[in-house]
Amino acid sequence: MNKLKLTEDDIEDIDLFSRDHVGISTLERYTGSDKHEFQPYILLTNFRRYLDAFSEIHSVPILHGSAMRICHCPKENITIIDFGVGSPVAALIVELLSFIRPKAVLMLGMCGGLSRKYAVGDFFNPLAAIREEGTSDAYMPPQCPALSSFDIQQFVCEELVRRNLKYHNGVIHTTNVRFWEFNEKFKQNLHAERCQAIDMECATLFSVGFSRSVPIGALMLISDLPLKKEGVKTKESAKKVFENFTSQHLNVGISVLKNIRSHHKDNFGDQF
Repeated sequence: MNKLKLTEDDIEDIDLFSRDHVGISTLERYTGSDKHEFQPYILLTNFRRYLDAFSEIHSVPILHGSAMRICHCPKENITIIDFGVGSPVAALIVELLSFIRPKAVLMLGMCGGLSRKYAVGDFFNPLAAIREEGTSDAYMPPQCPALSSFDIQQFVCEELVRRNLKYHNGVIHTTNVRFWEFNEKFKQNLHAERCQAIDMECATLFSVGFSRSVPIGALMLISDLPLKKEGVKTKESAKKVFENFTSQHLNVGISVLKNIRSHHKDNFGDQF
């Protein structure tokens, strides 16, 4: 019986269509960046203003891929990605990042505060997320909780305390439903859950991060108070939030990653 012998061309073709190769090439295509440009510490955001501010602070260019915008700052070992909005693209970016194995990923997002004691401009530290967005079901069994990285959230809390910024700890509800503010049944479920905030990505980010071994946490800014009629986000209120808090939110996130980087170097040497 003759054995099939692979030629070098056959081996190259197999490698070309391997999962890792396709994943990395997709990351490069969607972000307009070579894999070697990615830094080990990653900021994620939904907002182009954050990317613009990062670019200005560090004097680095903004790159445009087929689906996302991105900046790399080798000096600080930080990359920031504006990946879009919603749970499907949240899952996509974490899965793509898993191919380059980042040391830490931090989401800079906004959420609705569901407690009467919260105020716009407070920070929210999500310890866990309720998986009502659907996307995470493709990555983890439904009975598994969506947990942020405890280590990353600890660094988040330490930085907020150091800056004397008001923040709240709790559970965030992640949904893919827009305009839920006008759905009474949905609001009744929120009350029954006793969650403290609501967003559209955290549960997906945490679940896919756990599934794909990507350490990920979140620093959420309370941008609206949607259970109050006058607290629902509008075009005007969103503009004020960006004007008042973009710089602070971004700078806290950068400091968190720099602190994690210093911790890694102190404990493991320059390999990090």
